[in-house]
Amino acid sequence: MRAVVIARPGGPEVLEAREVEDPPAPGEGEVLLEVAAAGVNRADTVQRMGRYPPPAGASPYPGLECSGTIVALGPNVPSRWAVGDKVCALLSGGGYAEKVVVPAGQLLPVPEGVSITDAAGLPEVACTVWSTVFMTSHLSPGESFLIHGGSSGIGTCAIQIAKYLGIKVFVTAGSEEKLAACKSLGADVCINYKTEDFVERVKQETNGKGVDVVLDNIGGSYLQRNLNSLGVDGRLFIIGFQGGTVAEVNLQAVLARRLTIQAAGLRGRSSASKARIVSEVEKNVWPAVAAGKVKPVIYKTFPLSDAAEAHRLIETSTHIGKILLLS
Repeated sequence: MRAVVIARPGGPEVLEAREVEDPPAPGEGEVLLEVAAAGVNRADTVQRMGRYPPPAGASPYPGLECSGTIVALGPNVPSRWAVGDKVCALLSGGGYAEKVVVPAGQLLPVPEGVSITDAAGLPEVACTVWSTVFMTSHLSPGESFLIHGGSSGIGTCAIQIAKYLGIKVFVTAGSEEKLAACKSLGADVCINYKTEDFVERVKQETNGKGVDVVLDNIGGSYLQRNLNSLGVDGRLFIIGFQGGTVAEVNLQAVLARRLTIQAAGLRGRSSASKARIVSEVEKNVWPAVAAGKVKPVIYKTFPLSDAAEAHRLIETSTHIGKILLLS
């Protein structure tokens, strides 16, 4: 099969499409997929630079989500899945390839009304958003929610799920075009972080109270301001460190307002944990997708052989939504 290989740690140019050996036959509870498309995620760029190695036993090729067709079943796969089914999947790696083996618990049916290609842009974002702010921070209808990087793949998904559930959504983004995209997806308050202080704006829009939950991909450089944006019993969920991993912080507000700081990734979780998240996403998010209330926002697609171009694009941060590779 063809797959994208990381020739050595480095910039986008180290990604090479090569002929490689097929994956092994699917084992207990696993299926083999013929890949239609794979989502490109920022984590893939960190792996490419040598700073995010795949978990033990995972494919060496990048790609944390894909869509495709089941072509073979291992022993004891649940009877709901059959050869020929169109699915999308949460992966530990290996999406940048023509074939990939996946535990059946990490499969989702391609939702009604979504093309098999576009479905590749759903698993990682939906599972990230659902497992963090909903399963862990317990964001609830009637609460308020600040999303940093509102125009990213995760941001565009988070806006739509939150609005579907009756939550007031605040977003930050760095251009008027990105803010307009967030508004069109339903965001209530759109803040340009380059020209406005998001803490001030959040306070202004909430009569000084602050929001209930913040979803943050920046980390260190935003930590104090995120805490300052939260109201009583507020929860900060950190999923990335684009602004570094170290911060000096005044903890007074954490105690005074009973704040919680949470953080997690998806890739390193056990397959049982991923299966639990995927099952919750199918139950809670898939009906919204089927109803057209949550849509994959696809910015651009590239052939597998242009993976380097796809990485260059995601690293510019000029995109809105998801970037896909077509097998």
